[in-house]
Amino acid sequence: MADMYELCEEMREGLRAFPDAEVFGYGHLGDGNLHLNITCPHDVQARIEPLIEPFVYEWTALRRGSVSAEHGIGQFKTTYLPLSKSPPAISLMRQLKAVMDPNHILNPHKVLPTLSE
Repeated sequence: MADMYELCEEMREGLRAFPDAEVFGYGHLGDGNLHLNITCPHDVQARIEPLIEPFVYEWTALRRGSVSAEHGIGQFKTTYLPLSKSPPAISLMRQLKAVMDPNHILNPHKVLPTLSE
């Protein structure tokens, strides 16, 4: 947790070619949860997005952090879940979801990667 804010510093360095991009971090110190916010002019957004992901997820995985919170991974970032969760952990997550949601009606495709990923 001591190096949590380093992510902001490293992200700033990674985006130094875009002087109008600003990196902010805030979060929950008690549980080590960092929210990374990056602002930039609309016309450079598409150019900096590939510099952000997967960098953030790989950085987090190297420090044995998690890329998802208790509410799931979301539908656009499921491919990054294996960076912080082991195959047995993901399998257990699938089993628990199957028990709690046997009809697959609660947030379909928004909590776990599909089996084909």
